[in-house]
Amino acid sequence: MYIYYGKLKETDITPAKALLLLVLCAAWVTVGLVGHDPWKPNEAYGFGIIHHFLQSGDWLVPVLAGQPYPDRPPLYFWTAALFAKVLSPWLPLHDGARLATGFYMALTLLFTGFCGRELFGKYRGWPASIALIGCLGLLLHAHEILLDNAFLAACAMLLYGYALSLRRPRLAGVFIGLGLGIGFLGKGFIAPVLFLAISLFLLLFRNWRTRNHAEAFAIALLCALPWLAIWPWLLYQHAPALFTEWAWTRNIGRWLDFARSGNYPEIFYYLGALPWMAWPAAPLAVWTVWEARKRVWHKAEFQLLLTALAVMLVVLSLVPDINDPNGLPMLLPIALLATAALSTLRRGAANALDWFGIMTFALFAILLWWGWAGLLLDNNAWITRQFKQQHPDFIPAFDEIAFWIAIASTLLWIVLVWRTGRSVRRSLINWASGTTLLWILVMTLWRPWLDSGKSYRPMIDDLSAHLPADYQCMTLSHFGVSEQAMLEYFGKFKWSSREVARCDLLLVQGNRIARPIEDEIGWEKIWEGGRLGEQNERFRLYRRVKS
Repeated sequence: MYIYYGKLKETDITPAKALLLLVLCAAWVTVGLVGHDPWKPNEAYGFGIIHHFLQSGDWLVPVLAGQPYPDRPPLYFWTAALFAKVLSPWLPLHDGARLATGFYMALTLLFTGFCGRELFGKYRGWPASIALIGCLGLLLHAHEILLDNAFLAACAMLLYGYALSLRRPRLAGVFIGLGLGIGFLGKGFIAPVLFLAISLFLLLFRNWRTRNHAEAFAIALLCALPWLAIWPWLLYQHAPALFTEWAWTRNIGRWLDFARSGNYPEIFYYLGALPWMAWPAAPLAVWTVWEARKRVWHKAEFQLLLTALAVMLVVLSLVPDINDPNGLPMLLPIALLATAALSTLRRGAANALDWFGIMTFALFAILLWWGWAGLLLDNNAWITRQFKQQHPDFIPAFDEIAFWIAIASTLLWIVLVWRTGRSVRRSLINWASGTTLLWILVMTLWRPWLDSGKSYRPMIDDLSAHLPADYQCMTLSHFGVSEQAMLEYFGKFKWSSREVARCDLLLVQGNRIARPIEDEIGWEKIWEGGRLGEQNERFRLYRRVKS
């Protein structure tokens, strides 16, 4: 199906280079998955569902803060709960759960590489994966407890199945079906919508109106059927009302209401976000399309990737939830298009991108080292004052293991930049390695600083220390579900969200200036706190005054 874009030598990817790229991908995937608490905002609610699975043993219905949460199917949460349970003798539950993200990201890189190889030739698998890990918008979300990571892996599998369908339709149908099924159980109805839309629009091109493609489509539906049917059927048998809420209220009905409203304030959000989310793959993808503009609609590989990108852009821009995690699947066709630029991009442009990346990452690495040293030494430098203003109560401490990992990573990056051979591929490798270096520095030198501001543990520990010894129960007011989930995980005390009249303690969430409760008569405040560095989000504890 593919054609070669430029002449590639057998020595382009030697075993030593392949090992180096494997180490780079492994470092990018694994660093940051363990060693910190669930972070607000994305991880708190996700881990709350996972923690309920582990505590209750009921894995059918996602539950958050004691209430059913049938917003999304539970595949990612199941996977994370399994990782957490198996690894619980060695890792905290939240760290074990986060390794599920590493599992899905490894699948994403694997199938992205397979797809690049299938579309553009034998030596285009590694560049496709490297282009993907270099995308700036993927870095943080690829290391969070986030169900979108399962959906991203499903989309990568789906694209590989399409790429394979014209050559090996039966195997391709299996991969398409698995991608469709995993996507549905990971994200919901958006996966079948993308599958049907991409499949139908591909029929506009003669290359895809073939018996092989039809055979792959049929096999895909058969393989996806168990994934599409079993969990919804079990949910319906367990609680028909919850099934209706999931299928209609939270999904189909919500989309239809959004479409009928005519109010699309962020419909062009991704057009503005993708250039930075997909950098540096985005300009390379644009160059690929421009350079191949005379044949772009006649080659099956371009038809597939451009159709997939267009469908994803339109569909994901017309759903109620528009945010960066939802837009991650669009990085896949962009990264794959970028790999086709390796043999057509002019050397001057490649060198400019290369040196821009090297200088940018070198500057940010220096700032990270400088800021870390300033906090540790408590000097009065400008950068130190900026970081201290963000988390004024943070007390830095020297971590010898983290320090030496950061030193080794910095030196290895310098050696890699110095020793990488002159080639167009060099710009992608150096960009991916620079992204990985900054992430390692953040997750070693700056992890305690970030954890202090993004974790609820310090606040909940402080709350626990100020609880009266003789209280009967505590009730919550104006609490978000993410915060309730963290109370349930970190808090070692009794609380209820319903028994306001009976409880002698009241915990209120609010902002800095708003009145925390409507009527303070009969209550006295005994504690106030919040996450370090977060001045607007405040928690206040009240005790009922005995009459």
